[in-house]
Parts: sequence; structure tokens; C-alpha cells
Amino acid sequence: MANEDFLIGANDEHGVNPPTPGKRTPYIPQLGRQIYENEFNRAAKNKFIEACMRQDFSVYDVKSELQDVSISERVRRINSANLTLLVTFAYNAFGEEFNSTSGLEVFYSPLNPKATQSRTLAEDMYNRLIEGTSQVGRGVKTLDVGVLSNVNCTSSLIEAGFMTNMREAGLMLNPLFVTEVGEEACHGVCDFLGVNYIPRGDLSNYPLLRQGSQNNFVYLLQFILVNDYGYNLSIDGIFGSRTLSAVRDFQANNSLAVDGLVGNNTWKYLLTLPEYPLLRQGLRGSYVRFLQKLLESKFYPVGTIDGIFGSRTLSAVRSFQSANGLAVDGIVGPNTWNALTNLE
Repeated sequence: MANEDFLIGANDEHGVNPPTPGKRTPYIPQLGRQIYENEFNRAAKNKFIEACMRQDFSVYDVKSELQDVSISERVRRINSANLTLLVTFAYNAFGEEFNSTSGLEVFYSPLNPKATQSRTLAEDMYNRLIEGTSQVGRGVKTLDVGVLSNVNCTSSLIEAGFMTNMREAGLMLNPLFVTEVGEEACHGVCDFLGVNYIPRGDLSNYPLLRQGSQNNFVYLLQFILVNDYGYNLSIDGIFGSRTLSAVRDFQANNSLAVDGLVGNNTWKYLLTLPEYPLLRQGLRGSYVRFLQKLLESKFYPVGTIDGIFGSRTLSAVRSFQSANGLAVDGIVGPNTWNALTNLE
């Protein structure tokens, strides 16, 4: 079978607009708020979808809505889609206050009509997640809920951490952790299907795209522009005039050559791959946005995550540097990047 013949379902538990009641961390004083579970679930699902697109899989987003969708409706959608398999993203909790319970686990249901395959998928994803993330493994377990028990395809659910563990609450917002969960889940899917996994960080895997291109990487480009950077585009796999305009705008905002060609440098900035650039007040772009997300995940609030290195971002950088024994200069160089990107 060609990779495009596999139809991979991606599902995120709960909703964020409005938030599903009770599905959130305890109050975090440093941020002045709670983190909603779906802030992680949806972001990890989207990174999983990106990874699947890169493998040339066909992808079905079970719940594209921001609001919650009932289990019965999601089961109906799944069973109507004739999926090869389904992966659901969730985050765990233990009690109502912060405590030491931690770790990652993956679930399947013995009541699923493809229970044996579901267990194998769960094990393949679990092995990759434990190898690729900083999480403690809690094992592969059984759970009888609708998206595992009542669907007609192989199905597994990832609980990537505990909202009630302070460190793992921060990981919910961490773009590196979110991306790694999505990537390792896709890597496990590739193991399960017996296909080669194409890694995210190797730019040689990304083709040059230009107006008129039509392929799976155009879907990927559009998906990233819409979901990571907020552009209003149709995700149709056709590099038309609106996609060209979005690419040019992205290039301008990142001080790249505004040529409308998506080559290695534009892909690098879209994906915020290392090596990370030196950042200081007054700069803007995708790496500043990435920096702001990292600071929030370490509980140094920056206000609006807008990709603009303004006074609040400067204050957060200085506070982070001071707390981590770094030179307090407000400049994000190699030492500050190393501390920010440490997931331990």
C-alpha cells in the first residue's frame, strides 16, 4: 500500500472555546490563570497531523471544532470515516491540587473489535514516546471509553502527563514537548504500519514549493500557516494566490527574502528548527513567538503571544535569566536558549 492509502484519524479530548468544565490545571499564581487541558490536546493533535502529512498519510481530523463534541458524535464520525486507525490526545489529572503524581501512559480497550491491533498500536506509540520525551513511563493500560471501545477501527489514547503535577502542567504549554508528543505518536504509527518514518528536523525531506505546486507538502505548509500562525487559508493542497500572499507575509515578518518560494530557509522558520537565532528587544517573527511560548511554559508570562519582542517579553527574559544564574542582559543567546529548551 502507498502511504496515502492509510487514513489516520486524529482526535483531541474536550474543548477550549468554551472550556470543558473541570478539565484544567489548578490555579498557577505565576501565570495568573489555569491551563485548560485542551490547550495541550489540540496542539499535540495538530503536531501529530503535521507529522502524518509529512509521511504522506491521508488524515482525518475527528474534531476540528474548538468546542467540545460529545463522545457519541465523535464515535459516529469515526465509524463513518473508514479509518485505518485512530489516535486520541489527552492529559491526565490526580486530585484537585498540585501533587507529585506524574508520567505518561497509553490506553486501548479490550472491547474494541480490533483489540489486539489496538494494543500493538498503543505499545508502539508508548515505546516511541518514552524514548523520545522526558516523561516517566506508566505503561500501556486498558480503558473502556467510547473512542476506544465503540469505534470500528484500531484505536489508542495517549495521556501525555498530569495536569496536577506542576512541572507537567508547564509542559502542556511547551512547544518542544507538544511537538515531540505529536511526532513520537506518528513515529509509533509508522512502526505499527511498517513504513519508514520521515523525521521533522531534516530539511532535506522538504521540497521546494512555489505557486502552482500541488502535493502533500502544500497541505502541510497551509496547515502550519493556519494553525501555528493564524493565516486565513483553505487547506486544499493547492499553492494558489492566497497561499502565495501568506508565504510572502510570513517571509516579510521574519526578515527573509520575500520571493514566495518555500525553500529550506522558509521551512526552517516555519518549523522553528535549531540553530536558534540571537534574539533581543525589537525583533519579531516565528522564533520570537517560539521564545514567548517557552517562557510561558516556564511560568514567565509575556502577555499576548504575538511574535513581537516587546517590553513584557524582555522582562520575562530578564526574570528567567536571573532565576537560572545567567547573565541578565535580556538577550536570548546560546546559554539562554539552552536553559529554555531544557525539558528536564
